[in-house]
Amino acid sequence: MSSFTPLITSLPSSVPFVGPEALERRIASDIKARIGANENVFGPAPSVIAAMQAHAHGVWKYGDPENHDLKHALATHLGVAPENICVGEGIDGLFGYALRLLVKQGVSVATSLGAYPTFNFHVAGFGGKLVTTPYVDDREDPTSLINLAKRKKAKVIYFANPDNPMGTVWPAGDVQRLIDATPEDTILMVDEAYTEFADASTRPALDVRRKNLLRFRTFSKAYGLAGARVGYVIGHADVIKAFDKIRNHFGVARLSQLAALAALKDQAWLQHVIGEVKAARERIYAIAKANGIKPIPSSTNFVAVDCGQDGAYARSIVDRLLQHQIFIRMPGVAPLNRCIRISCGTNEDLDLLEKALTSILP
Repeated sequence: MSSFTPLITSLPSSVPFVGPEALERRIASDIKARIGANENVFGPAPSVIAAMQAHAHGVWKYGDPENHDLKHALATHLGVAPENICVGEGIDGLFGYALRLLVKQGVSVATSLGAYPTFNFHVAGFGGKLVTTPYVDDREDPTSLINLAKRKKAKVIYFANPDNPMGTVWPAGDVQRLIDATPEDTILMVDEAYTEFADASTRPALDVRRKNLLRFRTFSKAYGLAGARVGYVIGHADVIKAFDKIRNHFGVARLSQLAALAALKDQAWLQHVIGEVKAARERIYAIAKANGIKPIPSSTNFVAVDCGQDGAYARSIVDRLLQHQIFIRMPGVAPLNRCIRISCGTNEDLDLLEKALTSILP
């Protein structure tokens, strides 16, 4: 179309992930074990569902464009000021806003080769130039990222802890050294979507005095609200205020705000979910080992499993599991794509996985 901008015309028409619904349409059958999208199959707390039901009659109203109650509740929970928090429609939406603030055509953005592809999708959408460095021992490497950013004069660094797609994690001390080493004129974006599943020793103390640090968290994973689309970013008040210039002020639905508030209050359910995820991870480890493939220790609600060969072999396992109506995914870039990635599921989900893997692997 001639009215598209040159940048949009140059981009491929693609999506970062193929959804399980699209796969169901492809195979003309329902998926029996949905353990590929890192969703929290244990769901939100009963108190959250009750809160949404109690307020469903008010769905005719727009959500509070200031996200006032949720911001204040998060501030109290985290020990920061409300001015240090911006709420948005999931981490993915907030990535888009942050990169819109920071990136213009030709600006370099540093990330790890094979890291979260939706971030890359946003970089491309604003004309940024993605520069990458390989994982080291299946972890994003902070030293390599800093060296890359300095060498390429990157405006932004992306770093996830814990990591997606590998589930690996760095201790807080190493993350703090990355924060300290980031040049003042470079913004470090730390993706902490899975942080609740990791040990507290992996989280550096929140420091909202730094203007070059943004930390992103979500209600999608541990709180079980992926379908509600609620995330938040923590940072210096001056930087957070800039999000108001461009964000969709009605982007977070009223019921989503209420659900997130209820979820934040129910910390007992959060601990229950963390326990369920730990048990599911252990079972995935055992299933993988019993079938001659190697699980990578995870600090998330999924497990990356080294299949011992190349990406084509891992893809064949993904495809054959889909024939058994089991949905999993795999990393998209070598050498990470020697792995498959299995989300923590219910006992019933993992029963199906165990039976299918045993039947398809030699």
